[in-house]
Amino acid sequence: MKNIRAAGLAALSIFAGACASAPIVTPMNQFGLPAKLAPTPTAAAISEADLKTRLYIFADDSMQGRAYGREGNMKGTTYIANELKRLGVEPAGDNGTYFQEMPVVQRRFARTSALATGGRALKWVDEWIAMPGVAAPRPFDGAKVIYGGTVGDTTTQITAAQANGKVVILMPAAPGTGGRGGPPGGGGAGGRGGAPVNRFAGAVAIATVDLDAMNMGSRAFINDSPQGRINAPPGALAPPDTTAGGRGGRGGAAGGAAGGAAGGSAGAPAGPPQAQIRITRAAASVLLGAAIEGARPGAEGGTVSGKLDFVETPVPQFARNVVGIIRGSDPKLKNSFVALGGHPDHVGFDRNPIDADSLQMYNAARQALMNKGGELHQATPAELASIKINLDSVRKLRPVRLDSIRNGADDDGSGSMALLEIAEQVQGMTVKPKRSLLFVWNNGEEVGLTGSAWFTMHPTVPRDSIVAQINIDMIGRGRSKDIPGGGDDYLAVVGSQRLSTDLGQSVVANNLKQPSPFRLDYRFDSTTVWPGYNNIYGRSDHANYARFNIPIAFFFTGLHADYHQLSDEPQYIDYPHYARITQYINDLVLDLANKEKRPALFKP
Repeated sequence: MKNIRAAGLAALSIFAGACASAPIVTPMNQFGLPAKLAPTPTAAAISEADLKTRLYIFADDSMQGRAYGREGNMKGTTYIANELKRLGVEPAGDNGTYFQEMPVVQRRFARTSALATGGRALKWVDEWIAMPGVAAPRPFDGAKVIYGGTVGDTTTQITAAQANGKVVILMPAAPGTGGRGGPPGGGGAGGRGGAPVNRFAGAVAIATVDLDAMNMGSRAFINDSPQGRINAPPGALAPPDTTAGGRGGRGGAAGGAAGGAAGGSAGAPAGPPQAQIRITRAAASVLLGAAIEGARPGAEGGTVSGKLDFVETPVPQFARNVVGIIRGSDPKLKNSFVALGGHPDHVGFDRNPIDADSLQMYNAARQALMNKGGELHQATPAELASIKINLDSVRKLRPVRLDSIRNGADDDGSGSMALLEIAEQVQGMTVKPKRSLLFVWNNGEEVGLTGSAWFTMHPTVPRDSIVAQINIDMIGRGRSKDIPGGGDDYLAVVGSQRLSTDLGQSVVANNLKQPSPFRLDYRFDSTTVWPGYNNIYGRSDHANYARFNIPIAFFFTGLHADYHQLSDEPQYIDYPHYARITQYINDLVLDLANKEKRPALFKP
């Protein structure tokens, strides 16, 4: 989700636990969970052990954060499909497979791209790299170089007239000055609009001097990053409106990269976008013909020729929905479906690794401050500055753990693995429910709900045969330390009463049948109650089913401090809570599948 409103963890303490089978001491966190866990065979009954096994596999570093359009995403969907095959679930994708492929392409620049001035060619990756966008940038040859000032600081920047037709060099904003934005597009606002973007709209290229702090692998990743680069053909998808902090495209950098790389701003020339380039200080000095240090805005350098070889490669295997069916037992009702959904994708990995332990502890302390101030409290700069992290106890157990993988254990490893656990439970039933169950892992949720948009527009079963859709996204946390108002009985439900009273009543009735009923939180259905949580109803995959008048219920346990962070790992999941929620959703789905009548829609 965009506009992150973290909710969280208190300070992390780590202690040692002895391994029973060997004299090796295994570090455990305060929840008694290790960083890594050996898998064990799963069984038909829904259990904490099964969910641990599945989630530690699915959210492992080897999955590379499962970013849509990348190899790690393919690994994640392959794991799901292999599990469905092992369980004997019927494939319901394309051509008798478990996969529904989407017409997705990866956009990047070939290494034959070139940038030169005065007969001196800059070295790709070593000195410069271009940032791919949604289209090939307009070519430039013989364009004049000019120093434009500092990103985000209009008091130091040249005028629009000075920038027009030139290659504009920009120094990055100092940390904490608020001018950093996303990738440096048109003056550093990351394509978000405003005067800095408009000011440089007429430039043929923007070159930001920020490569020196990155290692070579991190630099190459700029051209390889999936965020903002993976797109379906225009018009292929029609996801719902995700403005006002919508969840679609929620991986912050994605929107910034697309907007920045496209130079998307009022007053920009029609046609191809301007080139977005990142360079070293040495390269900036070469382009200017003088040291970048001390350069004054408006200083001009030589002329530049640029050849950016833009390549589009179809990658449907890196961006596919996974679909399976468990057929119902009733001769008539088995041709209708209760759909279950989660999303297998997450946001990939970062360019530069950081210390995982200090990040998690900082997030915990930050959330503790927010929790102390109340559910709508945002930690102030002074409060954040007061956070002090003591890593001494952690360092006694292990050295620094550099991490760059955003594992997405909760988002949405928890929902994705709950679907597998439910599928195994239902497959083990002697008599299946009357209606069929349709399992859909909707891919690309993080980049705009693309998989659910594609599936609902191109369903592999008749769309009107889907009587309800249950969406599960982030059900692995919800402790009192994780979110304001959380606890062992916490569970949020969204949209269950919007299209059908029947569905809403089933949600309540099945909850009351649980050994320990949940405290269902309906506040996310009202955008007036929780500022910052607006439009949750339109921010996950259920929204695409609802727009076709399919009754939906969306379950999750709130946004916590580790959301979209490197610290969203399996070792921080609340497995007892997670297992109880999975069992409840299983019971709800079976109840809906066994009803003679489908949930009735509200009449206009």
